[in-house]
Amino acid sequence: MASTIDGTGTLRAAVRRVERTDAARARALRLEMLADAPLAFLETIAEAAARPHAEYAARIAQVSAGTHTAQFVADPGGRLVGHAGGVAHPTELAVTVVYAVYVTPAWRGTGLLADLVDAVGAWSRDCGRRELMLEVVVGNDRAYRAYQRIGFVDTGVRVPHPTVPALRELQMRRCA
Repeated sequence: MASTIDGTGTLRAAVRRVERTDAARARALRLEMLADAPLAFLETIAEAAARPHAEYAARIAQVSAGTHTAQFVADPGGRLVGHAGGVAHPTELAVTVVYAVYVTPAWRGTGLLADLVDAVGAWSRDCGRRELMLEVVVGNDRAYRAYQRIGFVDTGVRVPHPTVPALRELQMRRCA
C-alpha cells in the first residue's frame, strides 16, 4: 500500500480497519503516540514498551473484526501515521466512544484526522450507533479546535481525567 497525492497535491494515506498483520506497526505507532502526547492516553510509554508483542498481536486480532470495538489506521505504506479507535458506549446503545486518536506530527493538517474519525463513524453507523463521543483534556486547545473543525460539539460535560486527578476532560459529540 502506498501513499498517494490527491488532486490538490496533498499527500494521502489509506485509512482502513486494522488487520492482524499490522501488529508490529501498530505497536510502533502506539509507542510514538505515548511519547508525543502522554496525557492523552491511559497508559504510559513504559507500560506499553514492557508489553510483549504477543499481547499487541492479540489486541489487534480482537479489534480487527466485530461490532463492539474497532481500530482504524492510516497507512501510507511503511510506518503507520495515524490511529483512531471506537468502542460501543457501555450504557448508551446508540453511541460509539472514539478513543486513542492520533496523527503523527508530519501528517497533521492533511485531513487525516477527519478521515480516521469518519472511518470510525462509518463503522459505528454500520453497527447501528448513530453518534460519536470523545473526551479531550481541558486545556488541550489544539485537539479541541481540531475536533470542532470536524463537527464535534462541546457538550458542557466535564469529567475527571482517568489517570491524572488534577486534570479534567471535556466531552464532545457529533453524528456518526
